[in-house]
Amino acid sequence: MLERIKTYMEMIKVEHTVFALPFALTAALIAAHGFPSPYQTFWIVVALFGARTAAMSLNRLIDAEIDAKNPRTANRHIPRGIVKKSEALALAVVGFALMILGAYKLNPLALKLSPIAIFILVLYSFTKRFTYLCHIVLGIAIALAPLGAWVAVTGGVSLTAFILSASVGLWVAGFDIIYALQDVEFDRKEGLYSIPAVLGERKALLLSKVFHVLTLLGLIYVGVSEGLGIPYYIGLAISAFLMAKEHAIISRDRTKINYAFFNLNGYISLTIFAFTLLNYLWSGTWSS
Repeated sequence: MLERIKTYMEMIKVEHTVFALPFALTAALIAAHGFPSPYQTFWIVVALFGARTAAMSLNRLIDAEIDAKNPRTANRHIPRGIVKKSEALALAVVGFALMILGAYKLNPLALKLSPIAIFILVLYSFTKRFTYLCHIVLGIAIALAPLGAWVAVTGGVSLTAFILSASVGLWVAGFDIIYALQDVEFDRKEGLYSIPAVLGERKALLLSKVFHVLTLLGLIYVGVSEGLGIPYYIGLAISAFLMAKEHAIISRDRTKINYAFFNLNGYISLTIFAFTLLNYLWSGTWSS
């Protein structure tokens, strides 16, 4: 059983939760003006884990035939027969059930919005079949994490919540464009859509840079509007450096896309969370 669970975790790439979870916890900190309750934090994590499990399981299921044709992805679990399609579907159902349970435990608005989240998470896996804006849809899907955490803590939304979530969405779309550089020829051959395949690599990388500049501007707005202190801006400065490093690496060496995609972006999300946390530890602000 433990080996099977490990296989499922590998299939859904549970380590990629590092993209969404730190930003969800960052949003929870800012929304609480300090620290959310342990109860809220627990159910935010449960809901997010469920949503990620469902979304990735569905993505692997829906893309199984495409993955089998692509040399880069042919070694994934479903094409190799390690995980059955029925198992992936069952994981998706369990994941969405966990997400809905978490939303139910948090507050009525979170529960009411959960069907919208499910729709977007399901939609993403189909988008590369009909639009090169698939990267934007992925950004929106992951941006649901901080927005959902904000709703979980406050029971409502605000302009700051939307700006924070939009910033996360642009950050994700920007690095997903870089990731898609690996499949340009395959996408064109199979009639699939991506910004690099449609616009070309040079324009795609320029757009990725624009998205990341907008990400930083949005996060600066969040800091100003919420009165965050020096630690938060130190985190942003480090993150800006990491984004610049990511683009510099890709401009020189396309073989390091995986390093830029996972390592550097993982550091970015963790850095912003850590320095936001430090901001509230520094100020001694604790929510009731």
